[in-house]
Amino acid sequence: MNIHSLNWLKAAPVSAFPENGGACVMLNGQQIAIFNFALTNKWYATDNECPHKHEMALARGMIGDTAGEPKVACPFHKKTFSLETGLNLQGESYCIRTYPVKVEDGVVYVAV
Repeated sequence: MNIHSLNWLKAAPVSAFPENGGACVMLNGQQIAIFNFALTNKWYATDNECPHKHEMALARGMIGDTAGEPKVACPFHKKTFSLETGLNLQGESYCIRTYPVKVEDGVVYVAV
């Protein structure tokens, strides 16, 4: 994937996202969870919907890592997903979509 040819959408200023946490934004009518993983100085974006029970809640989930794999845990049922690949880290078949993120001049952009 060539990140320069992607359609980047302005999400919000960096200040809208808590350090080591997430927040939800609407982009093209879609709820996107954006995570500021300040401990590793990386940003991630995923669907906000947890596919386990179809709750729009991942932006409120706790982030961390397992053996270096950044992850988010659904705040309701603690299902965990990779922030890099979207894979379910408990081995279940459902996963989440992830999106490229970039930060320029204090603004977060997501390619959806």
